[in-house]
Amino acid sequence: MRQDQLSAAVEATAEEFGIPGLAVGVLMDGQEVYAAHGVTNVDHPQPVDENTLFHLGSVTKIFTATALVRLAAEGKVDLDAPVRRYVPELVLADERTAEQITVLNLLNHTAGLEWNLIDTEAGDGSLAAFVAKMAELAIVAPPGARASYSQAAYNLAGRVVEKVTGLPYEKAVAELLLEPLGLSNTFFDMDDVITRKFAVGYNRGEDGQLRPAKPWKAYPAGARGNNPGGGIVSTVGDLLRWAAFHLGEGDGVLPADALHGMREQTVELRSSTLGDGFGICWFLKEVDGVGTLGHGGSGNGQFAELVVVPERNFAVVALANAGPDGYPADQAVVRWALEHYLGLVERDPEPLPYDEARAREVVGRYEIDVMNLDIATDGGRLTLGVEIKPEIRAGSDVEMPPDVAPAPMGFLPGDGDAYIVTEGGLKGQRGFFTRDDSGAIVGVDVAGRLFGRTQPVA
Repeated sequence: MRQDQLSAAVEATAEEFGIPGLAVGVLMDGQEVYAAHGVTNVDHPQPVDENTLFHLGSVTKIFTATALVRLAAEGKVDLDAPVRRYVPELVLADERTAEQITVLNLLNHTAGLEWNLIDTEAGDGSLAAFVAKMAELAIVAPPGARASYSQAAYNLAGRVVEKVTGLPYEKAVAELLLEPLGLSNTFFDMDDVITRKFAVGYNRGEDGQLRPAKPWKAYPAGARGNNPGGGIVSTVGDLLRWAAFHLGEGDGVLPADALHGMREQTVELRSSTLGDGFGICWFLKEVDGVGTLGHGGSGNGQFAELVVVPERNFAVVALANAGPDGYPADQAVVRWALEHYLGLVERDPEPLPYDEARAREVVGRYEIDVMNLDIATDGGRLTLGVEIKPEIRAGSDVEMPPDVAPAPMGFLPGDGDAYIVTEGGLKGQRGFFTRDDSGAIVGVDVAGRLFGRTQPVA
């Protein structure tokens, strides 16, 4: 585990993708190796290292899920029980869905809930206020029918934690996990962040220049309603300790069988960048014949990636502070580490040649609550672009991340409905198109989220 080789790879990746600060850690057979390149803040630079705080975004979900698994092991939660056993006040757009959703449906993204609520500052910004607005959330499928990645589902799971423990979600997670595991550099509160060294996020504008991302989190720091799905802040060092916990036997926090049970597939995924299936929260993916666990996260100009390989006692963490290129930068580092430490090579599948008739079948606009996704033909190629809805951007009193410019995509061999993005900030993203009973295209999965088709092109 030569640090100079890792350092060289991290430096080359940061420079290739134009990342101001990139921090990486590798854990192999109990040995930790760290490498970092760049600075926390372009205007007020400090070197990034393993103790620099980054906003982890959706990597938080692993903490929420593990907290609920601990509560289940203690007999305080039944993962197969309806959510209403613990949150009886839950009201959704569909009453049958509200009755049937289980805690496990929340944890493996099969609750059928849309990605998230637009207004995350509802009421006093608490989880209770968030849940009180969930009747406004669209239902995309019956519970258990399919996987569709949902931030709202995890925020509701956080409310289950609160109701069962009688504690605010953040305090419950600290008592259940952070404190007993010695994760002393992992926080939710901005007051904890600003007293330590932290990375400033950056977004690249249309002119190619990086600008500081404001607010520091992707949603107002005072709005706790999104914390269970994406509010945690941590370091490479703490995340390697977190990975070591999941590689271990429970450290007295969880029985080993309960901890390792999180790795077992609960639902299969189709043609997804996230992996081959979901365990309890974990993305399960086979890389070169070896099973891996992973979860990524993105904030406002910040990206995180955590991958664990249980059978090789290995983990890698990559944290970057620039969007949108932080995502492919993290992916590149993880792939380098898997290949150079374990000999595991992950290759993207090759798309089929462009087919005009096939392309015309899928072009149009697809939407979720806050984003429009446009698929178009452009000079003999198919492209995919994503934008924050203009009315939401115009109505926001804070800066929002830039849109993702249209990038080439292609269909993959097989049934013809799977695709891969081949260039740009979403390079390597895979998904598939959904059809109704008549065979018409009605949706597309991107990053595990179902976007419904709203403006097909004849």
